Amino acid sequence: MLDGPGRSPIILDLGTGLRVYGAEFTRRDMDGAVGEPFRGTALLTHLHWDHVQGIPFFAPLLSAGAELDLHAPIQAGEPLADVVRGFLSPPYFPVEIEALPGQIRFHDTEPGRFQVDDATVTAAWVPHVGPTFGYRVERDGRSVAYVSDHQQPTAGPAAVDPAVLEICRDVDLLIHDAQYDDAEFAQRPDWGHCTVDYAVEVAAASGAHTLALFHHDPGHDDRRVDELLVSARELADLRGVPEVIAAHEGLTVTLTPRVELARSVPDGRSGAREPSGATGQESVGVGADAAFPQVAVGR
Repeated sequence: MLDGPGRSPIILDLGTGLRVYGAEFTRRDMDGAVGEPFRGTALLTHLHWDHVQGIPFFAPLLSAGAELDLHAPIQAGEPLADVVRGFLSPPYFPVEIEALPGQIRFHDTEPGRFQVDDATVTAAWVPHVGPTFGYRVERDGRSVAYVSDHQQPTAGPAAVDPAVLEICRDVDLLIHDAQYDDAEFAQRPDWGHCTVDYAVEVAAASGAHTLALFHHDPGHDDRRVDELLVSARELADLRGVPEVIAAHEGLTVTLTPRVELARSVPDGRSGAREPSGATGQESVGVGADAAFPQVAVGR
């Protein structure tokens, strides 16, 4: 999620973590810290379950006046609205979209640039299983690229798709698929994901400043994520990637002209090395009060 004071949030995919953010927004609203219905935009990479299951449980949509603009690539020729209504209705969910007090607006999105308030968003095709976007978001001279699910080449050199390179070019923060180690990828080469090492290669080839390892394999516990982070940093040092971190629930990255990390790292888990010249701060939750723009990264 991209957030900042006075700006409507831009949410990157709508998985189960959306419930946590919705509860936090609702709590602040009840405390009088917000006072207005939710208004924001979601950029969906694709519609696999792990990217959309938070939609029915997003509490702010239960308030009249709430508005959520939903962007996604067309799936199998069907408009986004029809696809979402297909699973947000009985028998899968007891409430239909039209019955929600809040409003969801659907945008069938093509590759290319468009505006979300004062942010410039670029959508590009990413190799995965089915139609999948990656996104680049730019605002106030700072940039974030989000490539959540990325099929690593299975034969020949591990080249990077030119469209992926373009949206990742020189970004302050690259949030990238890092599901497998080499042995796991050899067992599941066509599952639509990539290795930690390939994520580092994408960051190196595109000139990204900070890489956030994301979309961890569900079978990886914290210790394994930490081990993969160590190996990723070793490769990053060789490939000239300045900073590598591991995404986890509650992690907040505050973007300045270059990346400054504000993080909540319970029990010493996968945090970040302090970048040169940056000042670390502690931040809690999905975070709404740090300097603009703020990126909350989970998984």
